Amino acid sequence: MGREREDPKQQQQQQQVPYTVEQLVALNRYNPDILPDLENHVNDQVSSQTYSLDANLCLLRLYQFEPEKTSSQIVARILVKALMAMPAPDFSLCLFLIPERVQMEEQFKTLIVLSHYLETGRFRQFWDEAAKNRHIVEAVPGFEQAIQNYAIHVLSLTYQKVPRTVLAEAINTEGLSLDKFLEHQVATSGWAIEKGSQGRGQLIVLPRNEFNDPILKKNTADSVPLEHITRIFPILG
Repeated sequence: MGREREDPKQQQQQQQVPYTVEQLVALNRYNPDILPDLENHVNDQVSSQTYSLDANLCLLRLYQFEPEKTSSQIVARILVKALMAMPAPDFSLCLFLIPERVQMEEQFKTLIVLSHYLETGRFRQFWDEAAKNRHIVEAVPGFEQAIQNYAIHVLSLTYQKVPRTVLAEAINTEGLSLDKFLEHQVATSGWAIEKGSQGRGQLIVLPRNEFNDPILKKNTADSVPLEHITRIFPILG
């Protein structure tokens, strides 16, 4: 019997199956034809509050080869998303792929300053600068919460107990909003609240970890993983 002919409609449907962004990046990493797809993906990340560093880096590399097609708006959104990923070094990775002439645009100079403030833990200056440039950072939903999470991460590496005023400055929240935030953290994250001595206000007790507690750090350093011990036994035998 001869081979059955494939239905032309079915064949057309198979040919029209869209590639995912991940497949496009894997198969056509240096193909400028995928630029529109990657730009649309950046906008999708903003609207859906997702994040794809690999796709964004791929787009920035393609902009290097096709500088006339560079979209400043898209680049700005990529950098804002990278800031939101701190403490990961994504912002520096992205900035490395952006030409210096582009970095000299005012919005990018602002984002670089914001990055510096975050890296050095200067949260008051960060929030003040961000407030002056709301049109840049508020274009990406979830920005404020992401930076607040980063600020809490930094505080938890340093403090076992942090004054309420220090926390309020770091996360740019005060009053009733801060009260509700603290109630949530006490209920879900193991925080506690103490009254400060000599009327100095509240102290926020953060969970202990190997970074803010010398004892835990020592125990972690002194412990030997079980897999290492099992490797020693045959040698001793």
